[in-house]
Amino acid sequence: MDIQKILQELTVEEKAALVAGTNFMYTNPIPRLGIPPLCMSDGPHGLRKQIGEGDNGISQSEPATAFPTAAATASSWNPENTRRMGEAIGEECRYYGVHTLLGPGVNLKRNPLCGRNFEYFSEGVMGAALVEGVQSKGVGACVKHFALNNSENFRFMGNSVASEKTIRELYLRPFEVIVKHAGPAAVMCAYNRINGVYCSENKRLLNDILRDEWGFNGVVMTDWGAMHDRIASLKAGLDLEMPGDTDICRRWILDGIADGALPMADLDKACENILRWIDRYVKPADETEPDWNAHHALAAEIAADCAVLMKNDGVLPLTGQEKLYIAGELFEHMRYQGAGSSMINPAMVTTPKDAFDARGVKQDCSLDECDTILVFAGLTDEYESEGCDREDMKLPSDQLALIDRLCDTGKKVIVVLFGGSVVELPFADRVSAILNMFLPGQNGGTACAELLFGDANPSGKLAETWPLRYEDVPGHESFGKGIHEIYAEGTEVGYRYYQREKVPVRYPFGHGLSYTTFAHTEWTQDGDTYSQTVTNTGSRFGGEVAQLYIDGELRGFRKVYLAPGESRTVTITVEPERKDEYSDELVIPREPPRYPVTLESRFTDLKQTFMGRILFNAVLSVAARQEKEAERLPDGPEKDNKRKGAQFLRRILESNSPRSMAMSAGRSMPYNFAQGIVELTNGHLIRGAKCFLSPIQVPKLPKAEEEQK
Repeated sequence: MDIQKILQELTVEEKAALVAGTNFMYTNPIPRLGIPPLCMSDGPHGLRKQIGEGDNGISQSEPATAFPTAAATASSWNPENTRRMGEAIGEECRYYGVHTLLGPGVNLKRNPLCGRNFEYFSEGVMGAALVEGVQSKGVGACVKHFALNNSENFRFMGNSVASEKTIRELYLRPFEVIVKHAGPAAVMCAYNRINGVYCSENKRLLNDILRDEWGFNGVVMTDWGAMHDRIASLKAGLDLEMPGDTDICRRWILDGIADGALPMADLDKACENILRWIDRYVKPADETEPDWNAHHALAAEIAADCAVLMKNDGVLPLTGQEKLYIAGELFEHMRYQGAGSSMINPAMVTTPKDAFDARGVKQDCSLDECDTILVFAGLTDEYESEGCDREDMKLPSDQLALIDRLCDTGKKVIVVLFGGSVVELPFADRVSAILNMFLPGQNGGTACAELLFGDANPSGKLAETWPLRYEDVPGHESFGKGIHEIYAEGTEVGYRYYQREKVPVRYPFGHGLSYTTFAHTEWTQDGDTYSQTVTNTGSRFGGEVAQLYIDGELRGFRKVYLAPGESRTVTITVEPERKDEYSDELVIPREPPRYPVTLESRFTDLKQTFMGRILFNAVLSVAARQEKEAERLPDGPEKDNKRKGAQFLRRILESNSPRSMAMSAGRSMPYNFAQGIVELTNGHLIRGAKCFLSPIQVPKLPKAEEEQK
């Protein structure tokens, strides 16, 4: 592709089309010049290639492998397995004709209540490995969400208020590592503002830091509906508006070029980045079908490597001779992935019950007859999902009551946890063992059984601190409560905070037990290189993580797998400490009024007026209708997916703003409708009606382009 020649031949209308998406997951083709569409698909722990229409796409997607989510794989401390996972996902992308995967997610887990924590690595090494794996198959990876997207309740209009020191030393570091070491095809900007400036039009973030300082040369795209001011975004270095099909953005571009508000050079630069992306990654689909069974087995292997044995009084591993009493709905209905845009239609699923059945494990022992109790507990989709933050750090009350009743029997109780985030564990001192599977992917049941019965040895380590109670979390008083998210705690988050302030925790960062034992020598130093010898001093093969901390901060890690009596020396070379001096100043803005509502108001704010309530209920009826449709389906995966999709849609609609709704809904809710909703809610009936009756006028797309749509 001769990109410079194409740039000279493109019309302004075609350039405006090229920098916008279409059909929710594609770039606009320009058939006249032989420019094909590029296909994207949600990730990040598997492929969600949408099919069909009529809902939000969550429940209708091609079968694919649901691998363990980032909350799980981060706990493996094993970048090689994450790379292998990326390779498998890349193969599935090629088979389905997907050119770029929207993942990984690497936002730092500032607070355990963030509803999307299950999707985030929080550091760069694991994310870089996933990018390398995906891109080794000729598929692009898109790192998200750049940046400070650390809460869900107000993500569409929220303002992350943080000092330069906090931003640079914590929240940008994972992105920097991935950009510099893995070269991702794309970066997705977040919805939120940073110190008052939306990420989609933040020149310092998207151009000065990302491109000029870090050397990124790929495409920068919006999250779906994150566009605000199209001219400002192009000037700031934002290339692609997604999902596109917004007449207002084309109108702004055309008018901006005509009146000089938008320099042609800025539009051409975005077009050039997109053309380079298309040229590199658009390839014919691979007709060779992936080995679904091999990928299913890989998902189990990785899940077993991720699980963390948080407590064990010697009851694990099971011998197979125990008289087991099994409780908890997650035994049969394992929660293996998160809820939201990352939800995958699994090619197959193996639950713990399936795995127990395959092993011939007796499951009908009564509570009176048993000697060991297995409880399968954890967070369900109702408690943890993209689109909203959790209300507290507790497990569901019925699960806590069940565990208490079972502990009262005086018998050995083993708790198997599923979930994507930290929870309080008030029963920890009463139970004999806790095995945390996190969200282990579609074959988590096989991994769970192998770990419980000792076919596999737990080797995961916690990738985040588990506090005793939510009140011990820094910033807990204000998190997720308003539009302004104040990062008043600065860099004092996570294990850094708990260690420096000597706050007691339930389980520390880096904690994880094994069925064998290990000995570590002291670290020795030779310049920037550190060495340590790890020895398996027990009787089982197992994995162990060498963790290098300097001045209380993790600077590197290596995972090794050792036979009994085997030793291995690991070396870690650390990058020199930075000498940059960043400002610690924090400017706290005032909370904006909730009324009158604006294009940036949370959609729930419409309910303040009579007309607003009518409009609110009309929009939410879409999700209600999908929920009813789900309930009419027979029990099974299709019903579960349909229900989860409807719940997610409801959460997204409630937390949306009129502007972001228009920017993500394309022609089904144009920008003038969003303006009309605002005017009607504020009591301006005539102005509102005029907005609805005044569509945005733009030149029609070339006929050949329309036919491709």
